[in-house]
Amino acid sequence: MPEPKMNLRKGAKVWVEDKSLAWVAAEITDLKGKQVQVQTVSAKTVLVLPEKLFPRDADEEEEHGGVDDMTKLTYLNEPGVLYNLERRYALNDIYTYTGSILIAVNPFTKLPHLYNVHMMEQYKGAPFGELSPHVFAVADVSYRAMMNEGRSQSILVSGESGAGKTETTKLIMQYLTFVGGRAAGDDRTVEQQVLESNPLLEAFGNARTVRNDNSSRFGKFVEIQFDANGRISGAAIRTYLLERSRVVQITDPERNYHCFYQLCASGKDAAKYKLAHPSHFHYLNQSRTYELEGVSSAEEYMKTRRAMDIVGISHEDQEAIFCTLAAILHLGNIEFSPGREHDSSVIKDQKSTFHMQMAADLFRCDVNLLLATLSTRTIQTREGSIVKALDCNAAVASRDALAKTVYARLFDWLVDKINMSVGQDPNSHIQIGVLDIYGFECFKHNSFEQFCINFANEKLQQHFNEHVFKMEQDEYRKEEINWSYIEFIDNQDVLDLIEKKPIGIIALLDEACMFPKSTHETFSTKLFQNFRGHSRLERAKFSETDFTVSHYAGKVTYQTDTFLEKNRDYVVVEHCNLLASSKCPFVAGLFPSPPEESSRSSYKFSSVATRFKQQLQALMETLNSTEPHYIRCVKPNSLNRPHKFENLSILHQLRCGGVLEAVRISLAGYPTRRTYSEFVDRFGLLAPEFMDTSYDEKALTEKILRKLNLENFQLGRTKVFLRAGQIGVLDSRRAEVLDTAAKRVQRRLRTYIAHRNFISARVAAIQLQAYCRGCLVRKMFAARREAAAAVCLQKYVRRWLFRCAYLKVLSAAVILQSNICGFSTRQKFLHRKKHRAAALIQARWRLCRFRSAFHHYKKSIIAIQCHWRQKLAKRELRRLKQEANEAGALRLAKNKLEKQLEDLTWRLHLEKRMRVSTEETKSVEISKLQKALESLNLELDATKLATISECNKNAVLQNQLELSIKEKSALEKELTVLAEMRKENVLLKSSLDTLEKKNSALEHELKKALKDASDTIEKLRELEQKNTELQQNMQSLEEKLSHLEDENHVLRQKALTPSPKSNRANLTKSFSNKYGGTVNLHQSDRKTAYLKNPDC
Repeated sequence: MPEPKMNLRKGAKVWVEDKSLAWVAAEITDLKGKQVQVQTVSAKTVLVLPEKLFPRDADEEEEHGGVDDMTKLTYLNEPGVLYNLERRYALNDIYTYTGSILIAVNPFTKLPHLYNVHMMEQYKGAPFGELSPHVFAVADVSYRAMMNEGRSQSILVSGESGAGKTETTKLIMQYLTFVGGRAAGDDRTVEQQVLESNPLLEAFGNARTVRNDNSSRFGKFVEIQFDANGRISGAAIRTYLLERSRVVQITDPERNYHCFYQLCASGKDAAKYKLAHPSHFHYLNQSRTYELEGVSSAEEYMKTRRAMDIVGISHEDQEAIFCTLAAILHLGNIEFSPGREHDSSVIKDQKSTFHMQMAADLFRCDVNLLLATLSTRTIQTREGSIVKALDCNAAVASRDALAKTVYARLFDWLVDKINMSVGQDPNSHIQIGVLDIYGFECFKHNSFEQFCINFANEKLQQHFNEHVFKMEQDEYRKEEINWSYIEFIDNQDVLDLIEKKPIGIIALLDEACMFPKSTHETFSTKLFQNFRGHSRLERAKFSETDFTVSHYAGKVTYQTDTFLEKNRDYVVVEHCNLLASSKCPFVAGLFPSPPEESSRSSYKFSSVATRFKQQLQALMETLNSTEPHYIRCVKPNSLNRPHKFENLSILHQLRCGGVLEAVRISLAGYPTRRTYSEFVDRFGLLAPEFMDTSYDEKALTEKILRKLNLENFQLGRTKVFLRAGQIGVLDSRRAEVLDTAAKRVQRRLRTYIAHRNFISARVAAIQLQAYCRGCLVRKMFAARREAAAAVCLQKYVRRWLFRCAYLKVLSAAVILQSNICGFSTRQKFLHRKKHRAAALIQARWRLCRFRSAFHHYKKSIIAIQCHWRQKLAKRELRRLKQEANEAGALRLAKNKLEKQLEDLTWRLHLEKRMRVSTEETKSVEISKLQKALESLNLELDATKLATISECNKNAVLQNQLELSIKEKSALEKELTVLAEMRKENVLLKSSLDTLEKKNSALEHELKKALKDASDTIEKLRELEQKNTELQQNMQSLEEKLSHLEDENHVLRQKALTPSPKSNRANLTKSFSNKYGGTVNLHQSDRKTAYLKNPDC
């Protein structure tokens, strides 16, 4: 960048070149001929040529914060730009303008205060340059320009890997969804889907590289469509050049795409797909880096699933997507070993067989068909099909080709699904496109990917040149303004070298790829033959096949050993047929049935470079139809650490991005232009005195600019051209005028509203006052009426209360008197009744006791008589036995015994009757006692009923008494009577206590009587026991009687004499003489007992 000639003198402040710091501050100490002696800030003295020095403004160094726009620097040169960025970066001011270009330095740390909603509100509608530089300012300028001019805009974000392009793109989309989103409460599905497409595409398209942990391995152009109201109505995403080779091949410390590691850390889902740690899979363990610092793969997996939900991918499709990813990982673990046949291959071991089976299950295809697809090829000839076996290396290449094809198809499906879900608005005519594409790359080893990436950057640089340089100067010529030609570096020759037909690097590469026997050596040879002597291409110094291209950003040497392989985008028909026949609809949908082709090979050639060139051409056409805005992202250091500024690296990036060249040309030219009609419509209010005149638009434009004292402008045929920054001055003045006019309108409107409100308030105040006065009078009258009513009410209430109290006392006295009288009467009645009942119970008890004693004595006498008669009978029997020889004596004895037998039988029946009568007597006595108790209970119930009836009578008497009492009796007499009644009440209480004592004595006597009854019951139980003993004695007598009957029978048999009557008479006479007195005595006693007790 040439600078104006310096005034070389001692003490002048300069910048001097340094190998380690790029540029350092110094001061001229001496002039020695053609060289200048300078002393650096580190006290180092060096000799340099004058053309190697750049002037330095010491006053700017005192401004520690630097300037927010590079065009404001006193000396616009490389060291000034570099150190201005460094000063701002040290203060976390990561954004700096260079004219209309925004430079964004990656801070490698979170700065949430720069990107919150408050910050977006600040930049919404703010004039460009009024606030500090920010990515929101660029987004707002593009949005306002789209709405004001009705022309589509584009924002081109560029920079090397790790410079922050992806994050900057997300911030732009965030701001556009903020200003162009729907109101709160409306459906924000489109905005959410647009934002959530970023993390989803990052998971499947970003990976860790040497320079960046989240490097985009594809280009992306997002077109956000707006309706006439400035609301987002649709969106579309285009992707470019996905790095397919990364799926199967990575180097340490890089990583594969993030989605594979997220799936391995998904827990249950990983177990479902038989996945383990990434170190177990060939496609992931080629690098030892499995985790990213500060990033949880499991959490990122959940974010990816959530983004899929928001974008609109169904749960079934999500499962199919991750099932396909798992199949790719298992596919990479399939290894081959040489087969029995020549140049053939088979599955290596059991582990590979397991992964083969898992891949087939996940793809839902036949495992044998999958094996045949990987290890063989079918070649179509005129004679028929030929199946060719593949060796181990070819089988591995076929496996990797299948994995790359499946992943590329999956990525394309995701992009199409996002576009379908978000939807495009066919009625939208304006849009803002945001381009996030890989920056210029130059590594130690540069392959086909770096060639395509740098080709894309050459295209973008040409677009930048055309917009900033070529188109600027062409328009100057068309508008016939005074200007001096500005030199700039044109890269058209580099683009011709790469893409020109029929001789260009891409054309030669495609030609070499179409020949199966071509190698990278033949390709390099043909390349050097066709471009011998070309200024932009040269042979590498230490290799016969490598070539070096002089790009706009510097020279890059490419290694061609993999150019042909990576450019051959062969589509293996067997692969497509295999997966097209999958039972999984998702996998089959990734491989639609291809049209029939008469090809002799199962390979279909497609050039990656040519397809990428076509995509870039379409992109350039889209960008040319829009007004571009540029953001250059800068990576401050290679360690990805915050607060570290590497001068050499940043200076190289500024040169590669054309930032310094753009600043120089912008300062030398007129970057802002407007047609006269647009200018007058927008800025005519700055000179209203000229608007009513007959001046044409060109003259009006000049009048306006002269009035505002602007000098650096040019008037062309149809447009006015302004220097950098002047449009900002005009917008500021316009905003001031509009603000003043708005204040005047607001003042008049406020006056009118205040006057109208005053009149309304006065009318309302009058009505309110009248209403309030009426309310007060009505309230006062109501209060007085309520007071009079209260006095009257209180009089009647007091009267009623006294009356109620008197009647209550009177009623209580009458009830108490009646209850006391009734209680005393009932107690006397109960006492008499209990006395009569006790006398009756005592009489009955004495009778029962004497009767029991009589029966006892009677039974004892009968028992003694029985025993005595038994003894006499036995004695007589012995005598009769002695006289058995005599017939008469026997007959007599027989008669006596028969008579005795009858007597004993009669006695037996008599004793039975006595026993039955005893039992009946006992039961009768018990029933009589129970009846006595029941009668007492009935008497108690009757007493209660009598008490109730007496209470009722007392109530009647009370009513009669109430009617008889006169209400006009004096209160003093009533109180005296009440006192006397209270005394009587005390006396009645004492008499009541006495009665209660008597009642307790009677209850004691009753308990005693009940105890006597229990004793009687015990005695009856003893009588029952004695009765049992008598029954036993009776049984023994019956046994003896049976023995006597037997003996009598024997005697009857023996007594068979001629004169039985004389014998019987003698026997009877003897028996009567001996026992007659006893029998008569017994009969007389029996009759006497019967007369005394007929019940027996």
